[in-house]
Amino acid sequence: MRDRENISQLITDSSPDLIGLIFYEKSPRYIEKSGADAVFYRELDIPKVGVFVDAALETILEKIRDYSLSYVQLHGNEPVEYVHRLKASSPVKIIKVCRVGTAVNWEEIRPFADVVDMFLFDTQTSKFGGSGVQFDWSIMEQYPFETDFLLSGGVNEESVGMIHALSTIVPRLSGIDINSRFESEPGLKDIERISKFKVELKNAVR
Repeated sequence: MRDRENISQLITDSSPDLIGLIFYEKSPRYIEKSGADAVFYRELDIPKVGVFVDAALETILEKIRDYSLSYVQLHGNEPVEYVHRLKASSPVKIIKVCRVGTAVNWEEIRPFADVVDMFLFDTQTSKFGGSGVQFDWSIMEQYPFETDFLLSGGVNEESVGMIHALSTIVPRLSGIDINSRFESEPGLKDIERISKFKVELKNAVR
């Protein structure tokens, strides 16, 4: 998110658990094109997730300090050794994104399972997220790890039933990452739709 008023309204009206700040220059949601300085984001009373794509470790550590990030989301091809270095350099929680096509190679991501705090499964596209396309969530029924995970990719109001069904099968599903389907334009969230979706989701998973 990168609009001050939109962020403030979202926090007041929808009370999300986390908000994402995109630090990937090629993204239309790139935070440092917002015109708001780091102080504004640092002082927000909500945990913030910094989203990075194959960024230098020094860059990530700088943004953690400047923006008071609670989480770092690694959305690129960062190897497990890189995650170890980040973990040794900062107490920030780490989310590793796995991009899903028609299947998941569980053995390929197994080395991350004991290092990261959460996985996030998103749809494989030519870009890094924000596609609005949903992968086949039934793939996640075979999730083999004890690490919690978030689900992303084409989430919308019609996803509530599928999310509830999957959560009963895979208890490690701990949250949903919503993005482009709840925006009026890149980086500008539709607060009314988000609030309604949150209520419907909460009612479904009781």
